[in-house]
Amino acid sequence: MSEPLHHALLPVGVPDVLPPDAGHEADLVGRLMTGFADHGYQRVKPPLLEFEESLLAGTGVALAHQTFRVMDPLSGRMMGIRPDITPQVARIATTRLGHVARPLRLAYAGQVLRVHGSQLRPERQVGQVGVELIGAGRPEADAEVILLATDSLAALGVLDLSVDLCVPTLVPTLCQAWGLDPVLTARLRQALDRKDAAGVAAVGGEPALVLGRLMAAAGLAAGALAVLEATALPTAAEPDRRHLAEVVRLIGAAAPDLMLTADLVEYRGFEYQTGVSFTVFSRGIGSELGVGGRYLAGAALGAEGEPATGFTLYTDTVATAATPSPARPRVYLPHGSDPAAGRRLRAEGRVTVAGLAPAVGVDAEARRLGCDFILADGAVRPVGKG
Repeated sequence: MSEPLHHALLPVGVPDVLPPDAGHEADLVGRLMTGFADHGYQRVKPPLLEFEESLLAGTGVALAHQTFRVMDPLSGRMMGIRPDITPQVARIATTRLGHVARPLRLAYAGQVLRVHGSQLRPERQVGQVGVELIGAGRPEADAEVILLATDSLAALGVLDLSVDLCVPTLVPTLCQAWGLDPVLTARLRQALDRKDAAGVAAVGGEPALVLGRLMAAAGLAAGALAVLEATALPTAAEPDRRHLAEVVRLIGAAAPDLMLTADLVEYRGFEYQTGVSFTVFSRGIGSELGVGGRYLAGAALGAEGEPATGFTLYTDTVATAATPSPARPRVYLPHGSDPAAGRRLRAEGRVTVAGLAPAVGVDAEARRLGCDFILADGAVRPVGKG
């Protein structure tokens, strides 16, 4: 006979977030959204779940394996709980806001739920906050969102930031230009994902030579770009090469101290990206702070989509790296205190905790409730004094 589950047991990867961490995370989200608004990004609020066919259309199809599905008791149709917010924002932009002038700048914040966690991110319920810049295909758009991500994190006190760039379309473009069949392309893709130099070399010919060189170039963006520029590539790869070079130049001009690295053959995690993509890290933090990149918004059956780029920051990881806001003074209001006094203290930026019953010792009661100050005779005094 199986024992009943403990009433507090939660599914793997779906944790409670307790004080003060929940408050710290909410504060960071509010500050980030304010910063995004200052740059012209307007907030949207997509629903937690949608009909499966719309949630998994376009860029959302890459996340079908990560989507929890439920039956809608009203319509009898299958619905999906969002595993990522970006496809929802893209849907809003190209349908509900399709008439709005481009480029369109949108921001969002919310929770997502995924079937599986990853080695670096085992959580399955994750907080996301980010922006999408839709209807802009130039390198200036990529530079804007990358700089907005790093500037926003720096404003939260996140230190030692670095951005790792990649172009997920480069290797597929090269393989197609060389006329490689799907089986060989898949072998190369797997070898590159594993950074398996021997596996790449086994393919032989120009593909092995070029891709081996690009794989070995991973590191500082300037060095990777120098290798890319010095390597003879098919004409079809020129747009990717030029776009990446210009993005690096623009970021370097605006933020010369920002650490930029590049992996020219990276693809994993960027399956629906269509151009320059990136991951944001902070030294000493074991997981990525956020990811972003270029994609086609609204791309679905019968629709070409429009150029877009953006980023998503993971609020739990950002919270571990960011400097908490200074704690607000907590003032204990003994039972029977004048409500006007409490309103005045809160207007001054203090936290008030009201006593709901007479206490024998107000100092002991204030300490028990985590307060450092007490309202006494209309004035605020430290706990334990007087």
